[in-house]
Amino acid sequence: MVTAQLTIEVVIAGVAGGMIGAAVGALPALSLAGIVITVGEVTNLGGVGSPGDGPVGEVFGVDPAPLEATGVAGSVGFGPVLGPHVAFAGGVAAAAYLGRRETIDTGFRYHQAKKITKPLGSSPDVLLVGGAFGLFGVLVARIVADAGIPVDPVMLAIVLSGFAHRLAFGYPLIGRVRELQTSVLDMSPADRNERWGEPDHETAQGTGGRQVVEPWLPEHSDWVRLAVLGGGVGVASGYVTLVTGSVFLAFGITAASLLFLALGLYDLPVTHHMALPASIAALAFFVDADSAVGALLVAGAFGAIGALAGELAQRTLYAHGDTHIDPPAVSIVLTSLLLAVLVAAGVFDAGPVPYPEI
Repeated sequence: MVTAQLTIEVVIAGVAGGMIGAAVGALPALSLAGIVITVGEVTNLGGVGSPGDGPVGEVFGVDPAPLEATGVAGSVGFGPVLGPHVAFAGGVAAAAYLGRRETIDTGFRYHQAKKITKPLGSSPDVLLVGGAFGLFGVLVARIVADAGIPVDPVMLAIVLSGFAHRLAFGYPLIGRVRELQTSVLDMSPADRNERWGEPDHETAQGTGGRQVVEPWLPEHSDWVRLAVLGGGVGVASGYVTLVTGSVFLAFGITAASLLFLALGLYDLPVTHHMALPASIAALAFFVDADSAVGALLVAGAFGAIGALAGELAQRTLYAHGDTHIDPPAVSIVLTSLLLAVLVAAGVFDAGPVPYPEI
């Protein structure tokens, strides 16, 4: 995946992008990135040559899109202004900073620092925190890409940013896992509404009165349901990729759908971590007409793997912590590494995989 070269302009834009993420809120910023990526990928498709060239074109009658996020999708959607590692990560860090200081929203059911759907306003200190972590995202993504680490650099930057803001603002790095009398993967205390002691009215970050376990998406935390959902999203994403040749279009669409979650439709599933690996896997497995069905099945498998990896991440890094470490970002880091391993093993074609080879 293309990440911006480090220039003074990119550095300045990264700071500004993190400030934007803090101002509008992390989740709205991510949905805006999804919209830009979708528009950019559709625009890129309009500029591709005559249909029918290459194996995908021979079966589906289209030219494959560029296998990197180019144009506005790359320079803005994944770039230093709206890139998830910049604006989204900056907004998440700003929420962690503000949640340490004051109550953001007394109606929010979890720790205030996890409230990433809410715009955080224009207080200079909050904006500067967002800007600092926007710059962090730009630098980390570039370093990861230059080092040739075979994972998604944008998503790894988001994950590392999450750990960094926990350390910077004095939150437990993992959470209160050791205080539980059950498995870290057990979400049943949330079903029983178990809470830590008496309500603590003095500090926003106190444990008193909070749920012992805070599931990321409680409506979508069942393993079997997630596997089925991921399989469906994976097949759909694989089909979108095979008919367009774009490995980023389905990701853009699913990320854009998060706007509805930001608007309060809390039953909406989060699926961009299912769509991206499924799209890449479909194109990496596809060879000719005889492999088209197999490519869709492989995409479905990767969608399911992405869904389950996201749930594993939320149970270990989100549900017991005080701030938002993004489960989809962790999931994409893991699935991108799996894709690189399969390329190294000769199972997948390296061409469509936008990550360094092992």
